[in-house]
Amino acid sequence: MASNDGPRKIRAPSIFHCRLIPPRPDFAFTITEEERELMGRHADYLRGKLREGTMILAGPVADPAGPWGLLILRVGSEAEARAVTDGDPVSRSGRGFRYEILPLISAIL
Repeated sequence: MASNDGPRKIRAPSIFHCRLIPPRPDFAFTITEEERELMGRHADYLRGKLREGTMILAGPVADPAGPWGLLILRVGSEAEARAVTDGDPVSRSGRGFRYEILPLISAIL
């Protein structure tokens, strides 16, 4: 039986700028072998998000104040963006990595 609830609203995906802040400003220059392995798992996780179509791009940013990671996501909500960043092996590692998540007001894609 068909529902007569009217047209369904489909929410367009939103774009989120996610900044991965490492545990120390010189992280990129003082990375240990254990941290290098963790970063490999981080990269593999993000490649999976790229294949899923959730991630648009990611990479390290050469900030004079200290490198940090950029992750651009296309998801339905900030909660979905947070789920992606919370699932990242670096977030789950307990080693002091953290993400800042900011929605883009508009985007040219």
